[in-house]
Amino acid sequence: MRKYMGEIMLCITAIIWGSGFVVSSIALEHYTPYQVLAGRFLIGFLVLSVIFYKKLKVLNREIIMKGLVLGFFLYLAFVLQTVGLQYTTPSKNAFLTAVNVVIVPFIAFFAYKRGINKYELTGAILAIVGIGFLSLQFSANINIGDLLTLACAVAFAYQIFYTAKYVKNEDPITLTIIQMFFAAAFSWIVVLFKGEMNFSFETEAVSSILYLAIFSTTLAYLFQTIAQKFTNETKTAIILSTESFWGMTFSVFLLSEVLTIRMIIGAILILCAILIAETKLSFLKKKSAEKLT
Repeated sequence: MRKYMGEIMLCITAIIWGSGFVVSSIALEHYTPYQVLAGRFLIGFLVLSVIFYKKLKVLNREIIMKGLVLGFFLYLAFVLQTVGLQYTTPSKNAFLTAVNVVIVPFIAFFAYKRGINKYELTGAILAIVGIGFLSLQFSANINIGDLLTLACAVAFAYQIFYTAKYVKNEDPITLTIIQMFFAAAFSWIVVLFKGEMNFSFETEAVSSILYLAIFSTTLAYLFQTIAQKFTNETKTAIILSTESFWGMTFSVFLLSEVLTIRMIIGAILILCAILIAETKLSFLKKKSAEKLT
């Protein structure tokens, strides 16, 4: 039951992140990308600290160091994604970020020297192809923005991998709070360094930051961390890759984006990827066994 609860929480996280594409576009009309990151991580840390303040009474050096590692990779991923977006198209940025779904099982393979599950790897590759159909315009040109975004995918992959590793022996809520603290600290250091301290307080600007902070950051990463206590890192990456599917869905319904055949094919491939990784095609095996009997 815990396993299914974990997977449901990951699905909710992907849906929230999908909706975040629309809200992020609104936030970026009022703030710089670095201000958006600083705002969402700081508010996320404060909200978690207020709600779960008792968790902070049992901090130790070990969990602080683990939170530092997660916070570093989390902020690094977002910064590389943000800077990369300045030099490449949004579609390529979304696709290359999602490459983390294929990187995660190989990180686990080299770290633990364990075999790669063929169903999960097939699901990961299918998810990438599906995301390509959803987001890519099939341009073959590669630039610095693409390389930075690919580095962002590696950072996200390590964030997922280390979350799975650390959450086995640590409280997921405390780990999320410390992760948010360090991500916020890195964010504000960069904002101060760049001299971007002039924040807008217009209603639309503040509400967009609050949504990204409370839902896309606080709730989403809390759910991810808790869920990874019961779900392996490869399956986590595959489920979270549906973020692009949900981003498409919200764009169609909220921004009146035209739904194309290519987008439908991409959505079907992503859903097939989850089906393969989740069931390992056991329903086909059962049918084959029934025919033999």
